[in-house]
Amino acid sequence: MEKAGIAIKEGGLKSLKPVIKIDVVSDVVCPWCYIGKRRLEKAMTMASDKFTFEVTYHPFELNPTTPPSGFNQREYLAEKFGGQERYDSITGHTSGVAAQEGLVMNYDKQVILPNTRKAHAIIFASQSEKAQIEVTEAFFKAYFTDGVDLSKDENLISVAEAAGLDRNIAETAINSQAVIDSISEQEHEIQKLGVRGVPFYIFNSEHGVSGAQAPETFLNVFNELKSSATGDTCEIGGEC
Repeated sequence: MEKAGIAIKEGGLKSLKPVIKIDVVSDVVCPWCYIGKRRLEKAMTMASDKFTFEVTYHPFELNPTTPPSGFNQREYLAEKFGGQERYDSITGHTSGVAAQEGLVMNYDKQVILPNTRKAHAIIFASQSEKAQIEVTEAFFKAYFTDGVDLSKDENLISVAEAAGLDRNIAETAINSQAVIDSISEQEHEIQKLGVRGVPFYIFNSEHGVSGAQAPETFLNVFNELKSSATGDTCEIGGEC
């Protein structure tokens, strides 16, 4: 069919799906951020026939005062949780929940709890390269599953490169004081919004959800946002 100079294949004109923008605040050493990532992705897959999603990750440091060399992970968390028995209980529970989402968390391989500012710098730099989702996933897997020491620059760069980010971009990100400083600035702005824990999700800059919610909870949010996610239009017989 061709009318007024516009060629349209029969059955080829379809309504554009509403776009839902999702800003995710997380830290790469946060197990619930990894679990929440997978649950959000499941929800997006379930609703992919109704919506188009644009996801952006933002930095949050759970342990901003961690030295560049990191802490002994087991000793640090055992003290934080109140002892070795409590550590075993919490990590065991978290690993069990993660397994239900198809994730493997090998706490016995996690020797070093790193300062994550450089990881966030690489994640931030990867956004312009459209590799942010892949790099974020790679850091989660490297830390929780493979036990990679993310306190070492070479490991950060190698993980990002394997995820598809140009090595030079990763190197520049962690060696640029301006980029490193911007991470702190972004975190400050996020905290001004009242975010005190992660994961935290902001949908269409208007609806905040805290915690690694079940996919069904995210689906409910998508449906609540459907009207606001649709662009303004003029309809026959309607008001403009």
